[in-house]
Amino acid sequence: MARIRSGLATSHVPAIGAALDLGKADAPYWQPVFAGYEWTRRWMAHEQPDVVILVYNDHASAFMLDMVPTFAIGCADSFVPADEGWGPRPVPVVPGCPQLAAHLAQSLILDDFDMTILNEMEVDHGLTVPLSLMFGQVSEWPVKVIPICVNVTQFPPPSGDRCWRLGESLARAVSRYDEDLHVQIWGTGGMSHQLQGARAGLINQEFDRRFLQNLTADPQALRRISHLEYVRESGSEGIELIMWLIMRGALGKQVEELHRFYHVPASNTAVGHIVLRVEGLAL
Repeated sequence: MARIRSGLATSHVPAIGAALDLGKADAPYWQPVFAGYEWTRRWMAHEQPDVVILVYNDHASAFMLDMVPTFAIGCADSFVPADEGWGPRPVPVVPGCPQLAAHLAQSLILDDFDMTILNEMEVDHGLTVPLSLMFGQVSEWPVKVIPICVNVTQFPPPSGDRCWRLGESLARAVSRYDEDLHVQIWGTGGMSHQLQGARAGLINQEFDRRFLQNLTADPQALRRISHLEYVRESGSEGIELIMWLIMRGALGKQVEELHRFYHVPASNTAVGHIVLRVEGLAL
């Protein structure tokens, strides 16, 4: 059967993608950021997952503010990189996994999650930057990807607890799929940042580091963080961290932390990254 063996979370800062695309990864400003992912790239080459369930938020590429689903799942054969105003990123088309995606959609809906099913969708930096961080600049992506979009742009977003339970439901659905697949789940976005208003540029390192720590030390506490606390402590865009809880909920009660990285700044945000494995699985 298919199984989620591990998961990771990472920021998906658009400027990271631009730095890679423009050949600036070795520049003094960016080199410490990319160094934080070197361990994961080596680990990923060893793990070789078949499918990645990639949780991210759209940035007005697939959805405008007149229609924003709370949860959506991409069931297409492939996903073309979106033009976000300065041309699409020069990265490969993202291969989908429509059979597993259709199974997940059915299971999640029967589990009382109202998923919007997307049979065609362009994907923006929220999805392609994490792929670039984990696999580098490649001619084709080495995994199939099932995108799951979460509304964190228009009030009200789902609660962290709801996202956690979606992760649990995803894990159950994957385990019921009758094919031997190595599946990973990624949560992306965050960490603390605010892009507008009087607090533009806010970064709360204490909140970020505690959040990273509690993914293993006290994950249940993360389920109780309210929308207001996210805004107050991590800025208006810090709400993206609820997507990390989908990843964490899918891994079950006990996990092993394999790698952690935190860096300030990258553009005008903090960069966070963590790799977790379901406890008891062999490397």
